[in-house]
Amino acid sequence: MKQVSNKTEIDERWSALITNTSAVRAISSAIEGTIGPKGLDTLLVDKFGDIVVTNAGVTILEKMEVNHPAAKMLINLAQSQHKKIGDGTTTAVIMASAIIKEGVDKILKGVPPAKIITGIKLAGEKVIQLLDKYAQKLNSFNDPFFYKVAFIAGREKEEIAKLIVKLAQLIGEERLFKEEFKLVDHIIAKPYVESQVFEGIIISRSKINEEMPQKIKDVVVLCIYDELAPQNLQPEILKTEEGIRKFMELQESFRSNLSKLSSLGVNFIATARSIDPIAEEFMVEKGIMGVKRVSRRELESLARFTGARIVRCTTILEKTVEELSGIIGFAEFIEEDKNLNFIKLKGGKGEKMATLIVGGATEEVIEEKERIAKDSASALQAAWQGGVVPGEGAVEFFIALKLEEFKRTLSDLSSAGVECVIEGLVSPIRQILNNAGFSPLEKSTLLARAQLESENPALGIDCDSGKIINLWEEGIVDPLPVKKCAFQTALEVACTILRINTIIKMQDKNKGEMGL
Repeated sequence: MKQVSNKTEIDERWSALITNTSAVRAISSAIEGTIGPKGLDTLLVDKFGDIVVTNAGVTILEKMEVNHPAAKMLINLAQSQHKKIGDGTTTAVIMASAIIKEGVDKILKGVPPAKIITGIKLAGEKVIQLLDKYAQKLNSFNDPFFYKVAFIAGREKEEIAKLIVKLAQLIGEERLFKEEFKLVDHIIAKPYVESQVFEGIIISRSKINEEMPQKIKDVVVLCIYDELAPQNLQPEILKTEEGIRKFMELQESFRSNLSKLSSLGVNFIATARSIDPIAEEFMVEKGIMGVKRVSRRELESLARFTGARIVRCTTILEKTVEELSGIIGFAEFIEEDKNLNFIKLKGGKGEKMATLIVGGATEEVIEEKERIAKDSASALQAAWQGGVVPGEGAVEFFIALKLEEFKRTLSDLSSAGVECVIEGLVSPIRQILNNAGFSPLEKSTLLARAQLESENPALGIDCDSGKIINLWEEGIVDPLPVKKCAFQTALEVACTILRINTIIKMQDKNKGEMGL
């Protein structure tokens, strides 16, 4: 037996589970103070003294120094949640921690882990069904909940919420529904600039030569996937007379092929890699603006916005002018902003696009505003795609009450797993109430009575007054996809950790097969 306190002893076989639970609890404790409208910020400091002030759970988790494998597992799943849906990581971690803690308590009392996991999965299916049942779809961009989602996810920053809504409106309803489209990809941060929505796209690069034009109307765009340069020869070939002759031929052929660009009317070229000095000289002479080393994401956006096709340099060298006419794109106007080192395009002939520029006075302010804007954008798109449910943990709390009824239908020990899920569901609202300065026990008891009497999952606690309010009427809602993803992530990590019986350090492969 292993002693864990003056009064409690546990079987040695559960020591790994106890250790994992402690690690998970430590991670949850680090971010639980940020949840809810009264949540506070966290100050992160690295060894160089650089600081980050943030309220975003995923940012805190990513920057924390963590060594325990179970803690890393929780962080990895939270990051997966963020990449998939863009929000809800704090909720996922808090729920996972509560489920695991309750599960371990029951295991130590003799309930087999397999029965707990079975109950967790049964309850999980029921929760997803009820979340879908209590959701409402957004009818249009004029739906009041549309702005409210952006406002709440944007940590009640009115300026950011309005800009995010405007960005979504310019992008259009149809594109927000597409799974491959990410609204957050249209948000950039720049210092010393006023936050604004630009109807067009921005390339975070400057033109490669000051003699190139700064502004161009009636833009004809060419997008190149690699470099704009002559064909390369191996260094050893250049050491021979024949190699030098071949090199000169390739240079001359490249100059000749560049004339095709003039015939096409190209006056803006963007490449993913470098631009050869020969091409640069030609572009200056012909009044063509050029940018190099454009990110793949921005190059793809440029192509979609202007209707261009992204091609390799060899395509330009091998195709005729007539064949190349189908690869160029068009825009009404392009301009380089010298102060901010980026290029703006308006009036693209392809897909409709817009960009939100987030500005601020310092790097720390800009980084946090960008995080807030991206959280808001992710939540808004999720709500548009999947609808909304009452926020601030109220709908989870109501579902937890319903699971009490479901638990009574089970006749075996799997009901213990349902109790673990119930504990996970009520944990967010308890922490939200605690952060707001109220007694979680008192207020949750009051809320349970009100919800059961009215059978209304939209009843919640006002974090200012502590009174019961109707969250639908107050516009306090969360995106359904965020809620579902957070819950499923919590269940996944909880079941994974509750299954772990032993922790074994793997051998060091660098020290030989036997680790010697």
